[in-house]
Amino acid sequence: MEKNPELRERILIIEDELPMRTVLCDCLERQGYRVLSAEEGERGLERALKDQPDLIVLDIMLPKLDGLALCAELRRLDHRMPILMLTAKGRLEDRVRGLDTGADDYLVKPFSRDELLARIRALLRRHGRAAQPIHTAELGPVKVDFDRQEASRQGAPLHLTAKELAMLRLMTEHAGEVISRDRFLDVVWGYAAFPTTRTVDRHVASLRAKIETDPEHPRFIQTVHTAGYRLLLGP
Repeated sequence: MEKNPELRERILIIEDELPMRTVLCDCLERQGYRVLSAEEGERGLERALKDQPDLIVLDIMLPKLDGLALCAELRRLDHRMPILMLTAKGRLEDRVRGLDTGADDYLVKPFSRDELLARIRALLRRHGRAAQPIHTAELGPVKVDFDRQEASRQGAPLHLTAKELAMLRLMTEHAGEVISRDRFLDVVWGYAAFPTTRTVDRHVASLRAKIETDPEHPRFIQTVHTAGYRLLLGP
């Protein structure tokens, strides 16, 4: 199969078993991806931090630094590249633990080539290059500094909770796109918190009360019926 020149995303494979690592590398290279690899956790973390791949395929059972610890460290350092975890463990609690450390998806061995490629394509679409980390946002008179976790309205401090800031950051990174309530729950609350979609609605109402001039007729945070919420940026 010829390589597709349009597919030039860099994928880092961190897998200690040579046969599996070889199969993964060959499969992804044939699809046109640029493939990097590491055979153990500490080396994998070094490569992830240095090379900033577009996606990581990460085995959980690794020498020196396991996949769960590696994933948690990347998220602690605020590296947001998508992570697809591979493991022989298929129990629900193992999947939840993997996702709760910051993984975006989870694939249990053995898996098919087509499923692997489909999940990789989906993650790359979801996190594409357009969704680069956002550091600041302006919504009319409101200014938000996500790095400092601060907000102000016309120069006066404006208190936003950590959850409100996280929701606003997600919407800002995907400005103009509809963010579903489930997506908010996955990204902001995580898989272990078990909140409900009403939790999202309550936090959106609180955000509107603090940001919008007229919360009953919001200018920035708009409701998309049955789908979720969308942020429209502008002066």
